[in-house]
Amino acid sequence: MEIIKTVFNVISVAITASIIAVIVLMLVRLILNYADLNPFSRLVLTVRRLTDPFIAPVRRAIASFGFGPNVAPLIVILLAILVGWFALNLAETILNTAAGVLDSAQGGKLVAVIGHLLYGFLAVYSLLIFIRIIFSWGAVGRSNSVMRFLMRATDPLLVPLRRMIPPLGMFDLSPIVAFFIIWLFQAAIVGTLLRGLKLNFIG
Repeated sequence: MEIIKTVFNVISVAITASIIAVIVLMLVRLILNYADLNPFSRLVLTVRRLTDPFIAPVRRAIASFGFGPNVAPLIVILLAILVGWFALNLAETILNTAAGVLDSAQGGKLVAVIGHLLYGFLAVYSLLIFIRIIFSWGAVGRSNSVMRFLMRATDPLLVPLRRMIPPLGMFDLSPIVAFFIIWLFQAAIVGTLLRGLKLNFIG
């Protein structure tokens, strides 16, 4: 299990470093936006070249909400932190599942292996639903490949729930019901297939 902990620590450091790098770049971009510098200087052109791939799509998305383009770097910083948190949670869930399966397999506990796989699958699935909610709030459309994947993955549960539970005004209640159903199944798995077994191998 030490190898899995080491892998998680490496992933955690890499994700944190990536978030810090994006934050620093965006802060430099903000400073340059308000500094009276030559827009064709090497420094300004380099920073724009590094930051435009992040800022351009965000600028297009926030324009429909009436926000000015200068807000885009701040939105990118918030999104970088949010995406980093998603990535860490996903990595922790997958590695905990792998550790649980390995631990149970070494002990010859076939039922526990199945339990860990099911529990991990449900944890990843609930995370995908959560990411889809965040993407929909950000007005990410079907043209985005990540959004298309999220819709294909989560529609089998959300679409039937949406038919049974009408929206409350502009609020879609189906994800809340989906989270509750997933939580119930996870609790049932812990109470039956994983009774008395360790679930968190990283923390």
